[in-house]
Amino acid sequence: MDADAILGALSFNRDGLVAAVAQQHDSGEVLMLAWMNREAVAETLATGRMTYWSRSRQALWRKGETSGQHQRLIELRLDCDGDTLLALVDQAGVACHTGRRSCFFHAARDGAWTEILPVEIAPETLYGSSS
Repeated sequence: MDADAILGALSFNRDGLVAAVAQQHDSGEVLMLAWMNREAVAETLATGRMTYWSRSRQALWRKGETSGQHQRLIELRLDCDGDTLLALVDQAGVACHTGRRSCFFHAARDGAWTEILPVEIAPETLYGSSS
């Protein structure tokens, strides 16, 4: 794999980031959206473990390093504009910091947002305090 060629094809935004959608590889379930910088993409490609850029902490975020809910990269795909990644992953446990399988747990129904996924693991269990 030529990491430089892969990284060179990406169109990072003015903050040096590219959007990354994580999708469960076998079910097609959309799990989350996060951001990656050049270093996060390079580390993900090198290790096979999803690494993102935390905008709030301004640091690399290795998915599951605190919660244990890791994502293993199966395949990384690039959209037609080069500015969005689709990461087909194998998600261990829940993907959302709220303890749900997916971050997309609200659905617009009957003029309101309705929660459609239950909490599977309490955030306090994942992180040691409420999130």
